[in-house]
Amino acid sequence: MSVSEQLEIISRGAVEILLEKELVEKLERSEKTGVPLRVKAGFDPTAPDLHFGHTVLLQKLRQFQQLGHEVYFLIGDFTGMIGDPTGKSETRKALTRDDVLRNAETYKEQVFKVLDPEKTKVVFNSEWLSPLQASDLIALAAKYTVARMLEREDFHNRFANQQPISIHEFLYPLIQGYDSVALKADIELGGTDQKFNLLVGRELQREWGQAPQTVITMPLLEGLDGINKMSKSLGNYIGINEAPDDIFGKIMSISDQLMIRYYELLSDLSLDKLEELKAGLKDGSVHPMDAKKALGRELVSRYHSSHAAGISEENFVRRFRDNQVPEEIADISLSCAAGTMLLCKALAEAGLVKSNSEGRRSILQGGVKVDSEKVGDESYELYKGKEYVVQVGKRRFARLKVG
Repeated sequence: MSVSEQLEIISRGAVEILLEKELVEKLERSEKTGVPLRVKAGFDPTAPDLHFGHTVLLQKLRQFQQLGHEVYFLIGDFTGMIGDPTGKSETRKALTRDDVLRNAETYKEQVFKVLDPEKTKVVFNSEWLSPLQASDLIALAAKYTVARMLEREDFHNRFANQQPISIHEFLYPLIQGYDSVALKADIELGGTDQKFNLLVGRELQREWGQAPQTVITMPLLEGLDGINKMSKSLGNYIGINEAPDDIFGKIMSISDQLMIRYYELLSDLSLDKLEELKAGLKDGSVHPMDAKKALGRELVSRYHSSHAAGISEENFVRRFRDNQVPEEIADISLSCAAGTMLLCKALAEAGLVKSNSEGRRSILQGGVKVDSEKVGDESYELYKGKEYVVQVGKRRFARLKVG
């Protein structure tokens, strides 16, 4: 592709490119020399599972792979033990080495649902950070001032509010920036909340005599509510390891406006086709329901298979239009010592809710059906020796065998 065509793809969904002029020069150099650009994005393995919010960066990395550039998926096994202070109002609890390594293994498995494994270099920053001596860290710390660190909004607010800031938190942006020095990165990707850290990398590269990396910031993907950043703690997320029916159903639940956002940041649909889709939605020639189904099929196919995507769509139509039970649901056997078992307890033991109390709330709120009939009584019981088809909310089904 020409430089202008590459730039159009790279710019898709990006919030900022710092500096675009430098990026153009790098792309021109790469085209002339045939040497691919080094593109990196770092992920601290602070939790075992990735969700669609994380895949915004992965999707952009994948586009760089398709353009022929060299992608580094950096797992912050060293920085993860420090804890990124970005956006935090207090010092983060440090993870143990075992926690980080366990989470890192799951990251390696999950990212290749998006990235091409043959074109991805997975690196761990402990490789170059663990060997650093105390004198090396002191020299690194000398590259930045406290005043500059306090320009960061979260540090500034904590300082102004007399909230503690630990010294090791100041080291985090420096150590993340040093990753770019170690990898000689041409480009680094990150969320808009990472802008300060990414710019530190530019400055440290200058200190080490390297050309400063181009910084590309990507938006923080809104969750299913269309308002807040996608987050497991808020419950508005889609996990890439979720069941096909859950992924498809959650996509079908988003607003029409958010659907376009997801298309732009998560889909492989070309820019031309995306513009056609927007025009079709505007003039009414494309129905939003059909557009969401297409997006659901694409993303379920990516994280599972095209076969699973087809079944998920059929199940969705059956559940929400025909009010029928999906063809494939989990069979769960429950042990019952007495002759009966409270429904709320059965839901918890089957993993359909997190606890008995959540089960009771779901029942009282009208969110539970047994054999297609809504249950509103928290004292509802299931009988030993019988089988029930239970539904919680819109997407959770199970066949419970009480024995």
